[in-house]
Formats: sequence, C-alpha cells, structure tokens
Amino acid sequence: MSPRVDPFNNARFLVEIEGITRAGFQEVEFGSAETEVIEYREGNDPPVMRKLSGLTLYCPIRLVWGITSDMELYTWYNTCITSGAAGQKRSIDIILLDDGGNEKMRWTLSNAWPSRYIPPDFSALDCDVAIEMLEIVHEGFTRVT
Repeated sequence: MSPRVDPFNNARFLVEIEGITRAGFQEVEFGSAETEVIEYREGNDPPVMRKLSGLTLYCPIRLVWGITSDMELYTWYNTCITSGAAGQKRSIDIILLDDGGNEKMRWTLSNAWPSRYIPPDFSALDCDVAIEMLEIVHEGFTRVT
C-alpha cells in the first residue's frame, strides 16, 4: 500500500517578481488559462466536427496586500502608464510551500506587467487593514515543478 498523500495548504506561498522585493502578500488570485476550441469540418468528412486548438487566453492574476509605505509595486504600475509596458515586462514566480516552508510547486509567468491598480477603501466605521491590489497581465505561465 502506498503512503497517503495529503493536498497542500493554500496559505503558504511566495511571489517573486523580477527586480522587485516585496513581502507579505495576503492573496494571489491566479487567473486561468483557456485554449480556444475551433470546430472544423470539410465537405467529405464524416458528420462529426473536428476539434482543433486555437489561441490560448491567459487571464490576469491579482496580487492583494496590506498597504504600507513601500511604493515599489505602485511605481512599476505608474511607469507602465507613463512610459508604456514594453520596457517593463517581467518574469513572476508564484511558489507554493509545504508546512515546513519548503518549495513544492512553482509557476512562472512570462512577460508580465501591471494593467490595473486598485487603491484601498477607507472607512471610519471599522479598523480593517487597508488593502491594495494590482492586476497583472502576462503572456503565459508554466508549471515548473
């Protein structure tokens, strides 16, 4: 009998952004990948549609964190606004850790850049942590491990 394999907890993760050191993300909303299905049939084919693969769409990811005085991620976004994203594309790694803090899985996103910045909401009626969010578009990801 093989040993039991438990699934990993989703609360232990790291985000590595090429050229940016930032700790303490509260959440990473990982976008999906979907490949378009193209239906095709020639006149002399059997009466069944062939399924061909088309373009692949990678949805944005969203990074969520408690706001601090650190401006590095906002500066990256602002540079994309003022200078364009062409020179600002970076590699991003999202790393899943086990309970001991060891790397178990890694996804690498290519040519990523921030396309949307969401500043925190404020309310004098509660004392929640102020949250910033950054949506990042990319040209694909690979599960490395």
